Amino acid sequence: MSRTSPRARTHAEAFSPGGVGNIAVGFDLLGHTIDGPGDRAIVHRVATPGVRINAIRGDAHGASSLPLEAARNTAGRALQSLLEATGASHGFELELHKGIALGSGLGGSAASAVAAVVAGNALLDTPLPRLQLYPHALAGEAVATDSVQGDNVGPMLIGGIALATPDRLLQLDAPPIWCAVVHPDFVLETRQARAVLSEPYPLAQVVRHGTHLALFLTGLARGDLELIGAGLQDVLVEPRRAALVPGFAGVKAAAMDHRALGASLSGAGPSVFGWFATRADAQAALVAMRAAFADAGLDSRGWVGPVNGPRAELLGD
Repeated sequence: MSRTSPRARTHAEAFSPGGVGNIAVGFDLLGHTIDGPGDRAIVHRVATPGVRINAIRGDAHGASSLPLEAARNTAGRALQSLLEATGASHGFELELHKGIALGSGLGGSAASAVAAVVAGNALLDTPLPRLQLYPHALAGEAVATDSVQGDNVGPMLIGGIALATPDRLLQLDAPPIWCAVVHPDFVLETRQARAVLSEPYPLAQVVRHGTHLALFLTGLARGDLELIGAGLQDVLVEPRRAALVPGFAGVKAAAMDHRALGASLSGAGPSVFGWFATRADAQAALVAMRAAFADAGLDSRGWVGPVNGPRAELLGD
């Protein structure tokens, strides 16, 4: 039996992993995926134009509060953008399954947009190359953030570590580094976390940040763990956001005590991540980081995986 061609599809399902946005030193610019929680999107191609969200399911915190109106939902808006740009005469119906909690710092809004656009793309008469999906995922993410940044949607689309500007998406090479991510039972809304960044920064602080970013990117390019560690320090965003996350200082200290190259907030927080040279170090640190959150009165979940993590993929292919 011959395999069904993409044009003959009437529905498609895709999964997008969560991610670590910013990677401490790359605010709104750098991110990587994690081998852990993610969102699923089931998209049906229908004759009626436009996008309709039929259901949002899942037990992730906040899933039931997400709007079914496509223009106000990151996944729905991403699909609208895709249809508008390609001039498709058909429409999409969407069912979204949330595996990433809202306000977790793991890129939940981005994962929904990316999963939806990857599934929807498979149903077009002529599917677009993966990189051409980037502006549509950005359009979806902007619904949640009121700004255009690709540090989450970028790596989810292409996998691993990405440098993501509003108009460029580049995959970065990295040595085999491991990441530990801990998500506490605590919600920190992205808009709240961005509000504390409104005051201007002194020039000297911006220069220090630029130095760390340069060291970090050079370390990645050379596979130099010492340079990566020297650069993996956030002197801009973390100092202002740390107080928003109960127990943050202890959790970061636990990571650094277990030989982390660096540790900081994942995205806007409250999740915290650390990078490690070995899987064993990452696993040991994960236990200590969760214990530190427990000391602050918070239950937590955690994951360990390679920094060169997976990308969003169609399911069932």
